[in-house]
Amino acid sequence: MSPDAEPGARPDRPDDPDEPVRRTPDEVPTDTSDRLQRIEQQARLAGNEVRAQVRAGRRRIKAKSDEINARSGRNLVFAILIGVVLGGALLLSLLFIKQLFILFGVAMVGFVCLELSNAMRSTGRHVPRVPTLAVAIVIVPASYYFGPAGQWISLVAGILFLTAWCIVRASLRSEPPPRADVWNDVLASAFVQLYVTFLGSFTVMLAAQERGEFWVLGFLLVVISIDTSAYVFGLNFGKHKMVPRISPSKTWEGLAGAALTSLVVSVAVSVFLFDMPWWFGLVVGPVLLVTATAGDLTESMVKRDLQIKDISSWLPGHGGFFDRLDSILPSGAMAFALYFWGASLTLH
Repeated sequence: MSPDAEPGARPDRPDDPDEPVRRTPDEVPTDTSDRLQRIEQQARLAGNEVRAQVRAGRRRIKAKSDEINARSGRNLVFAILIGVVLGGALLLSLLFIKQLFILFGVAMVGFVCLELSNAMRSTGRHVPRVPTLAVAIVIVPASYYFGPAGQWISLVAGILFLTAWCIVRASLRSEPPPRADVWNDVLASAFVQLYVTFLGSFTVMLAAQERGEFWVLGFLLVVISIDTSAYVFGLNFGKHKMVPRISPSKTWEGLAGAALTSLVVSVAVSVFLFDMPWWFGLVVGPVLLVTATAGDLTESMVKRDLQIKDISSWLPGHGGFFDRLDSILPSGAMAFALYFWGASLTLH
């Protein structure tokens, strides 16, 4: 502004022609203000549209998740997360510190024993929980360190101990229960040890063998592939029920898919983990398919006898530990037998 300019007068253009004209906010052109307002409005509209699309996407994801959960009968997100955690613990204990696999096996067998004991109490079969857990804690490491001899001796001693416990407990009551009820408790206690602890101890005993950790990992991969493929094929293609009175969700289409998958996985496992010829997998696959399916159906019969949907709800998305180990328990015993059969083949 020149020194002679009157106060309040509009500023002249600066002496330097390259210097931009400085304007007060009131002097901003109207068209510029309109453009700024339009840009701000468009930004708000775009933000609202993005938020609406995000909300719609969330609704679609939730609807699809609810549909899948309804078809599968479980929460798949929790099921996958828990499966990852258990799988990580298994690999850590099995491949890096094998002795930790004993603790892993004790934990798995112990949880199933407690689940089954609690479930049986709902039908009047009073399986002693703490003694049952104590017997399982003894049998599993005895099988690992002392083999079949330790397994059988601790099993027989454990069943005798539980029998004595049930008899003494009944005799100490102010009103002793009928003798038939006492023997029902004894038989239920023996069933828990025979089906859960005894069969489960074969997997721990297999891990103790030379290269046993690879055999455990291999047979678990086969069983998991059987369970997963049976579920996927049954969910998408299942139309013909296998045994609807025992397990309404099992279909022949699911079994066919599991059979095909088990052959592929078993051949790969036999070559890369078992160090056996490829044809050995053609035996392993069908054999484990039978044991895994039998274990699954056995658990379904137990639940039907107890009139419950799941043995427990300790594992969200899975039901309980028994629901996850039902196929593994009998398959572990068969894998132990296959290990020694395979060893005999390599000697000839």
